[in-house]
Amino acid sequence: MTQLVKLPALIDPHVHFRTPGASEKEDWHSGPKAAIAGGVTTVFDMPNTKPVTTTYERLLEKKTLIDAQLAEAKIPLHYRLFFGADRNHFDELYKLIDPSTNKPITDIISGVKVFMGSSTGDLLMDDEPSLDKLFKICAELDLLVAVHAESEAMIRERTAQSACDDFPCHSKIRSPEVALSALQQAVVLTRKYGTRLYALHIGSRLEVEFLQAAKQEGLPIWIETAPHYLFMDTRRYQDLHGKAQMNPPLRDPADREFLWEAIRQGIIDTVGSDHAPHSQHEKEQGYCKCPSGVPGVQTTLPLLLDAYHQGKISLEKIIELTHTNPKRIFNLPDNDDHVLVDLSLTKVLTKEMLFSKAGWSPYEGLELTGWPVSTTINGQEFKL
Repeated sequence: MTQLVKLPALIDPHVHFRTPGASEKEDWHSGPKAAIAGGVTTVFDMPNTKPVTTTYERLLEKKTLIDAQLAEAKIPLHYRLFFGADRNHFDELYKLIDPSTNKPITDIISGVKVFMGSSTGDLLMDDEPSLDKLFKICAELDLLVAVHAESEAMIRERTAQSACDDFPCHSKIRSPEVALSALQQAVVLTRKYGTRLYALHIGSRLEVEFLQAAKQEGLPIWIETAPHYLFMDTRRYQDLHGKAQMNPPLRDPADREFLWEAIRQGIIDTVGSDHAPHSQHEKEQGYCKCPSGVPGVQTTLPLLLDAYHQGKISLEKIIELTHTNPKRIFNLPDNDDHVLVDLSLTKVLTKEMLFSKAGWSPYEGLELTGWPVSTTINGQEFKL
């Protein structure tokens, strides 16, 4: 029996649509199709493109390219762009302020992204003086700072000391302690300057408990987790191999269960897909060559709806994590976008259903109950 429910459209605050510079992996034709198929009508794209988005000129060039591709795709997707933190371009941060209002140009940018640990792309800021200066400037300009929090020094030290070369090593080298070290540094700077801090892709109990304590101080901190930490853990290396590799990596089963409890308690604020597509060929390479990242913008909602049927999460909490909280945190304008879901619909996820150029999903073969059947954006309905 069909059970249709209307939900607010999802806001995904964490995607990598790979344009410019890697359009063979994703672009603003394929990425928006995957988003719409997942009930997502607003995305925040990350700056680790080629070239990296670290100057105002590049930001505008990227926006022009995106607008052209969206027009070609005939999908009026809402988007914001994260600006890349770069120790050589601090002066560019001041260009993100509208002189007429003396406030950030929030119709374009969602905040400043800093990679405290190395990941895909050429952005890395791991030295204390640069981080201190970044947090100070962003506090002065009221720019939110989103952190990829992993200690680069610890990653390098553990990599040099590690003799293993298989995928489970990834979770050991980039352990929760590696993430905690960087988070501690970020929170010290948040406490020092009052900078708004958005902690990206948090996956372990150690990180959540530390950030929870910092939030209880009254610090302006928000916690994002990602679907892969909620629906996968380190056991998946056995069958997925490189398709289970991402930064930060998968955590232990106990961490996964703790995340669900943290969601129920309202400690975690948002779920961002961290949609980071790579080709199947790339992901089939050995550990040392395999790039990190998994696609996910299309599958976040079906996974959460299936979790609803399992009693892990309420529909109200899904709305809070994927719409209400990101809208409030990033001060987004109101709209009437919505997604119609059939809570009774059960389907097996197959690669033929996917719109991302990646052409694969770590959740292939899962039987999920609860699927989007149409997404409406700006009054335009897309039947799925």
